Amino acid sequence: MRFNIKLLGSLEASLDDTSIVPSAAKQRQLLALLALNAGRAVSMSTMMAELWGDQQPRAASTTLHTYIGKLRRELELALQPHSDFDAKRLLVTEPVGYSLRAPSSDTDVGRYEHLATAGRVAADRGDYETASRNLTAALSLWRGMALSDVIAGQHLSVEIVRLEENRLSDLDLRIESDLRLGRHRKQLGELAGLCARFPLAENFSTKYMLALYRSGQQWRALEVFQRLRSTMTEELGVEPSNNMQRLHMAMLRDDPGVAGPRPLDNDWVSAG
Repeated sequence: MRFNIKLLGSLEASLDDTSIVPSAAKQRQLLALLALNAGRAVSMSTMMAELWGDQQPRAASTTLHTYIGKLRRELELALQPHSDFDAKRLLVTEPVGYSLRAPSSDTDVGRYEHLATAGRVAADRGDYETASRNLTAALSLWRGMALSDVIAGQHLSVEIVRLEENRLSDLDLRIESDLRLGRHRKQLGELAGLCARFPLAENFSTKYMLALYRSGQQWRALEVFQRLRSTMTEELGVEPSNNMQRLHMAMLRDDPGVAGPRPLDNDWVSAG
């Protein structure tokens, strides 16, 4: 028996190919919280804060136990071919609360964090091929915004923000790794979309400029800078960073260091 739990998008959870996702919103929320902490105990206070925040009903503890019972019934239905196996061994009562006994590898979040960590470590040691491969595999696990169909309370909201921030950071690092490997043309479409989605993000604009310039499209690279500068001055009242302006000037001068026949030796990729 094994779980297959997906949180990087809409909530999906099954046990031996039988869905265990309840239809009730609060129970879905509780399952998501337990799944994000798979293998670890979640305290009663944490679960009640997630479900009700500061507006906890008088019978919050009793209601929570009822929700746990209903989740166990979903597990029991999935366990019917294994009548000798008790759902309480999968959704376990702990001294402080409850835990879902599933290894992190049974969740897409666990697999994502394993692959992303391997990618980051590889990038730190300059192995950009391995970094790109691991980060690409990690990012492919995302199907949309994390827990897109689950109501998020205090704790899930924090986790969703953390996951989304890690996703953007890992995406940035994967693109940087590919640029250092000389894969400039392959990044153009993705970078164009990211610059449109995040018009104030210098890191994506920097990489888009480099990819365009190294693909023989200097004028388009300079347009990206002008567009970013206009957006920043109009919306924030500030100029692009010094690194970004130095890159712009280097492109105007047709500096050989920007063209970089050997991308791995060029530090412009990390500018901004």
